[in-house]
Amino acid sequence: MTAEETLAQIAKEVSSCQKCALYHSRKHAVPGEGPASSEIMFIGEGPGFHENEQGRPFVGAAGQFLNELLAQAGMKREDVWIGNVVKCRPPGNRDPLPEELAACDTYLERQIAAINPKIIITLGRYSMGKFMPGAKISAVHGQMRRVGNRFVIAMFHPAAALHQASLKPAILHDFAQLPKLLEQARAALKRLAPVQAEEPQQLSLF
Repeated sequence: MTAEETLAQIAKEVSSCQKCALYHSRKHAVPGEGPASSEIMFIGEGPGFHENEQGRPFVGAAGQFLNELLAQAGMKREDVWIGNVVKCRPPGNRDPLPEELAACDTYLERQIAAINPKIIITLGRYSMGKFMPGAKISAVHGQMRRVGNRFVIAMFHPAAALHQASLKPAILHDFAQLPKLLEQARAALKRLAPVQAEEPQQLSLF
């Protein structure tokens, strides 16, 4: 199958998934969206109220802020792939449980394999934890690390600025640095031969 066909198949499976209890309360699953050829993937935590209503990621207030952040970084939403580590809304927007993360992980891994992005930008601590286990987002936000044959940049979730105004300057600063980090990652990937997956390492190339 092509990458587009694979992503469509995953979306179909997600829409009828019953691997965890979240399916009981969902209105629409949110598999993610964006071009199959995306160089960059944004991975958040889970759908909220508006996402559950529409079946699309980041369409509420946090999504509007993300659109502003992307524009600030010179990027267009339609040029990147956006999804979450869990595909159905946790009740009351609570944090996803370990079994819910595990249930959705196969879908996310297949999406990453299909798209094969050069750069993954995590939004929030749960998506960060998938690629940087044990790290604290307060310590690594805005930093880029090499994970296997791609680069991962950890960012605060846009919703964090809506709930904790003191974090907004840090989020704005991190996204302002994004074009420079992306340029560094692209340059490094040109120099590096693909490597097998390995433990995350602090980037020391620049």
